[in-house]
Amino acid sequence: MDDDGRTRVVRSRRWSARLAILAAAATVVLLVASGLGGIAMVLLVLAGTVVTAAALWWALTRRGPVRVLAVLLALAAPLTVIWLQARSGVLWVMVLCLVLGAVAASAGWEALALDARRKAQPTVAAERPARPFLIMNPRSGGGKVERFGLKAKAERTGAEVFMLDPERPSDVEAVARQAVAAGADLLGVAGGDGTQALVAGVAAEHGMPFVVVPAGTRNHFALDLGLDRDDPSRALEALTDGVELVVDLGMAGDRVFVNNASFGAYALVVQSDAYREDKVGTALQLFPDVLTHRAGPRLTVRAAGTTLDSPQAVLVSNNPYRAGDRTAVARRDRLDRGVLGVVSVTVESAAQAAGLLRGERSAGFTTLTAREVVVAADAPEVQVGVDGEALTMPVPVRCTIRPGALRVRVPRHRPGVPLARPRLNWRRLAMLALAR
Repeated sequence: MDDDGRTRVVRSRRWSARLAILAAAATVVLLVASGLGGIAMVLLVLAGTVVTAAALWWALTRRGPVRVLAVLLALAAPLTVIWLQARSGVLWVMVLCLVLGAVAASAGWEALALDARRKAQPTVAAERPARPFLIMNPRSGGGKVERFGLKAKAERTGAEVFMLDPERPSDVEAVARQAVAAGADLLGVAGGDGTQALVAGVAAEHGMPFVVVPAGTRNHFALDLGLDRDDPSRALEALTDGVELVVDLGMAGDRVFVNNASFGAYALVVQSDAYREDKVGTALQLFPDVLTHRAGPRLTVRAAGTTLDSPQAVLVSNNPYRAGDRTAVARRDRLDRGVLGVVSVTVESAAQAAGLLRGERSAGFTTLTAREVVVAADAPEVQVGVDGEALTMPVPVRCTIRPGALRVRVPRHRPGVPLARPRLNWRRLAMLALAR
């Protein structure tokens, strides 16, 4: 960037910071000017939010008439707040405050965007593979393999393609090992994250590059690699014009995961045969027992010198997920930090459920990083969701990280990992606004 470009960026940040501070100050002035009525309405909004959170907890942990009443309460609380604001004549004040708050936050994030940038994960040049081998699942992502013509496009690059048969399930690890024995020098998968993880483990074992084609439903691994999830065929450019980066792999026992291993509520729900057909209905049916410990084992988690007793949900991830950016809670900025991320939620009452509104500051919400996580239970086995696949493992389950275990081949030109939304640091904004 030349001097003129840098000057424009500095000026833009300065004015964004000034706009953020002015909008925030205007919000405070407006509330003070509205007198006790405006301040009372703020307290009423907070109370309504707490009641709604508590009601949702009751709705998730109860059945029958109690659940119906809890849902009605969760709907009635915000509607009552709006009605009281309109009746007292301060609704316009709250609406204007919300608009000013949104302006302040948006301008503040824009001003602090440069502060949130992180050094991109390094890549190295890569030679074109001589005998690439790709496994494709025609059912993944609602049929993306056929819709994007992935098989024909891969074969035009010289790749051998193995199509999974939906009627006759294949052992994808065995297929990958056979390909390596036959002389393949690159493995790849067009499918979901669970299939990606299995083949990635084989590639790591043999020290060969791995290609991710985001043909699944969510494709979290592809997102964190900076790939184009809207057009999975672009990932095939890695076979002809690719670069290589090195990433970590997670292990739950002897099972590889590229994203995460989940324990507790989610892991128990996905074990149900009905979950695939009716996710919401199955969750609502099972949550009352799962969240109140009437079903499933009680967990004990040990990580980084910390012991977590009886959490309802635990997520162990291959590198930590972003903290503080609620618009991108399922994203990782890097996959090469050499640590596991741990997110744990413990809720025993409606009051604790309401306390989760405080986010990372809540007593029931824990985030850690560790090289090893041990999950024990008061039962001989525990249910685990490994990259979305439902498994049962003997306890204790030892989760570890394998730093730099996998060579991933990606296209030279790709969207990249979206930037994290920065925290609103008002002191930093004031320094930017007043800077000459």
